[in-house]
Amino acid sequence: MARTRVYRNGVLEAEDFPVEQVSDYLEDPSTVVWVDVCEPDADDIAAIAEELQLHTLAVEDAVAEHQRPKLDRYRTHLFATGYAVRLDPKSGRLAQAEVDAFITKQALVTVRKSESFPIEDVVARWDASPDLAKHGTEFLLYGLLDVIVDTHFTAVESLDDEIEGLEDMLFDEKPHNQEVQRRSFELRKSLVLLRRVVLPMREVVNALMRRDLGVIDEGMMPYYQDVYDHVLRATEWTESLRDLVTTILETNMTIRGNRLNSIMKKVTSWAAIIAVPTAITGFYGQNVPYPGFGHVAGFWMSTALIVGISTILYIVFRLQDWL
Repeated sequence: MARTRVYRNGVLEAEDFPVEQVSDYLEDPSTVVWVDVCEPDADDIAAIAEELQLHTLAVEDAVAEHQRPKLDRYRTHLFATGYAVRLDPKSGRLAQAEVDAFITKQALVTVRKSESFPIEDVVARWDASPDLAKHGTEFLLYGLLDVIVDTHFTAVESLDDEIEGLEDMLFDEKPHNQEVQRRSFELRKSLVLLRRVVLPMREVVNALMRRDLGVIDEGMMPYYQDVYDHVLRATEWTESLRDLVTTILETNMTIRGNRLNSIMKKVTSWAAIIAVPTAITGFYGQNVPYPGFGHVAGFWMSTALIVGISTILYIVFRLQDWL
């Protein structure tokens, strides 16, 4: 079921009226209408398109899924696509919620592809700034974009916290090689998805702010500039986190190599120590006469050599930090 609102002269006048009444409200140039539909079928979109005279290509994009974030211009309206995102801290996976918007002089139509899009946050953002409602659809579009970009920023902050935890695991005395590898892969995949969403959003907001197009008036321009600054910060932060995850993976491989070298040194040192009694007992085990052969003194001599040489090797390796 569609949600609807109408503002008259910047004041909220009515809510949840039938979509068929939209064209009646729009006959008054002082009114601005918002229509929201969730998971609509072709008939739902067609009804709205008939009320607002929307372009066929824009309607097709609204029905199709997995559109790239973009802003298209048509003769009578604009069509925008964006994504709200949310990071699952346990799995490290990024969830996306697509929303499309038709923007006319007197109407904003939002088309949500799933219930996961935070439309209540958008409505709350509008209700928190009733003094801006006089700017019409520019105000409604600002609230929508601000919520979308806030989800980007929140996701980037969450990813930053997860990567910090990854760094702690990386330098923990107890190795977490498999966990670090798996977590790094999940976070890097989420960053790639987030980058696909955030980077085009910069182009969308920038296009709306172009003064030669005249889409945004001077009264709302500072608010759109604030959204654009948040988009830039989220974009730069995303890029830096991608580099940081790559660095963590490389550092993890280096640490594993260093630990392997340390283990090899210890194993080699103990092998050298163990080789001493093996060599001496093997020498004294020859079936030929040798100094001390057939005497108790020969046994004590070999024992003394084993203990002495092994002790010397142990001390030398400890001083070299091999043991």
